[in-house]
Amino acid sequence: MSNRNIEETGKLATFGRRKVAPRVCIADSKQHIRTFLGEALGELGFITCECAQVGEIDAVLDSHLPDLVVLGLSAGGVAAGQMLKGLAAKAFDGKVLLFGPRDSRVVEAVRRLGEEFGLAMLPPLATPFGAEGLRASIVAFLPAEAPPSPPVDAAEAMRAGWLELWYQPKIGARTLTLREAEGLIRIRHPTWGIVPPAYFIPDDGDPHLRALSEFVIGQAIEDWRYFVEQHALVELAINVPIAFLKDPQAVNNLCRQMPDHSAFQGLIIEINGIDVIGNLELLKEVAGRLRFHKIAISIDDLGAEWPSLVGLNDFPFVELKVDRKFIAGCADDRLKRAVCRQILDLADGYGARTVAEGVETRADFIAVSEMGFDLVQGFLFAKPMAAKKFARTMLGRPVIIP
Repeated sequence: MSNRNIEETGKLATFGRRKVAPRVCIADSKQHIRTFLGEALGELGFITCECAQVGEIDAVLDSHLPDLVVLGLSAGGVAAGQMLKGLAAKAFDGKVLLFGPRDSRVVEAVRRLGEEFGLAMLPPLATPFGAEGLRASIVAFLPAEAPPSPPVDAAEAMRAGWLELWYQPKIGARTLTLREAEGLIRIRHPTWGIVPPAYFIPDDGDPHLRALSEFVIGQAIEDWRYFVEQHALVELAINVPIAFLKDPQAVNNLCRQMPDHSAFQGLIIEINGIDVIGNLELLKEVAGRLRFHKIAISIDDLGAEWPSLVGLNDFPFVELKVDRKFIAGCADDRLKRAVCRQILDLADGYGARTVAEGVETRADFIAVSEMGFDLVQGFLFAKPMAAKKFARTMLGRPVIIP
């Protein structure tokens, strides 16, 4: 972080002794470049803003107080030089990262110009670059610690409009095609950047839990319509707490929100395996109501409690997701593979599909594929991403194993 203090800026730069997310301005004339970098840096924990031309830089520096300016040369070296001149005129005390063609004389000339202006210039980032190259260039800015728990109140996030729904694909284990997408809630906090749910999801008894669930449902349906507009169909899955399904009015509202559209394939509700075991009769009754509205229930994070599902006369669950602790490293662990095979046999007996969660290595992917899992999900294929990025990078594109 730059060493501005509250008296100098009039804005809060820290929260007590806690570190806050770094701020970055992405300066380039091309919108698609700014969008790509904004998404990539946002996922790394940065709070981002954009600048398309030199005339905007003063306002950006005054309002966003960036710690880093990532400057492209799409408009040429002259425009980049003018941008650096504008930064120097505002006494910018952060750092500047140029990106452009490798071994480019223009990039080197612009870098030297920045140093002559007294700016702190980082080593240039050569194009084309990937996420890892970008991360390596700005690693010094990345937060050293996770946000404290909780950094923000869930009610405040809802009032301020900070909530988002990100998506992680579920891939066919044999076909390597996109089959489903799981919606995962995030907060885009103005100070902390992207905050995962572990830091803000309230307890079961909190009255805001239902409001969060309703946001997830409404946003998932809105995003489904957006995906259809992009000429792609995908079945969506979301997570709601068991307390939500215990409320008859909440269930009625859920059913009423389903799209009356011929392309709507349905919505999957994922419920934690422990909660399923403890509420079997309730879920049997609720599942019977939901199926008439193209809504099905998946058992999420299923692990050692799987024997409790053996011998049920009525099995209303369409999907079993094996907990990542039994998937990670299963290629080299016979015990984990034994548990997986028992759950696969259970699912096969009930006619339910199976998902391997937390697939992060090629070896584990090969193992779960050979065992017979229907779907795989994990960082090997993609991390959760915002809806627009999901549509652009996943829908209608072949899946490639890294």
